[in-house]
Amino acid sequence: MLVDMVIDGIDVPEDGTEPVDRIGELLLQVAAGDQAAFARVYDLLSPRVFGLILRVLVDRAQSEEVLQEVFLEVWQSASRFAPNRGQGRSWVLTIAHRRAVDRVRASQSSTDRDVRAGFRDLGVAHDEVADQVELRIEGERVATALSALPDAQKEALTLAYYGGYSQSEIAALVGAPLGTIKTRMRDGLSRLRAEMGVTA
Repeated sequence: MLVDMVIDGIDVPEDGTEPVDRIGELLLQVAAGDQAAFARVYDLLSPRVFGLILRVLVDRAQSEEVLQEVFLEVWQSASRFAPNRGQGRSWVLTIAHRRAVDRVRASQSSTDRDVRAGFRDLGVAHDEVADQVELRIEGERVATALSALPDAQKEALTLAYYGGYSQSEIAALVGAPLGTIKTRMRDGLSRLRAEMGVTA
């Protein structure tokens, strides 16, 4: 088979036929306990996964810890990957994003407790704490609104904003025309605004 390009374990044939999800195939082997397949998944995806986590956490040391947690979860839960529900790469990136957000929430909770205790000791108003809580609530609203979108729109937006893929890369990865991806992203953003009650 002639291949025009390979993006994160997806073979995109130049003849326009359906892309081959190599990550998905490897995850099925990982589910059967294949360590070599797991090593291949790690080699193919760890740079992209680390980049996503680092964008969320900013802190490199914490990002390295979360990267290990993500691939431990991939090893332990590969049997839950369902090829008929999406690409293997998207499944791994979703785990990574969830883990990174969980780490932010845990860190933020600890920081909020410390800040509140410090303000009590100093007798200072809680404006900064209120701002941090408001930002966290807003982030949770976005995640909830995103989960309400149709799968195709959610996948396109997740790959673009959390995975760092361009529209052209997303089109190649999911096997859809570029115009379709642009439409999915435009419609998805419009629905996100509506879900969150934001007027244009």
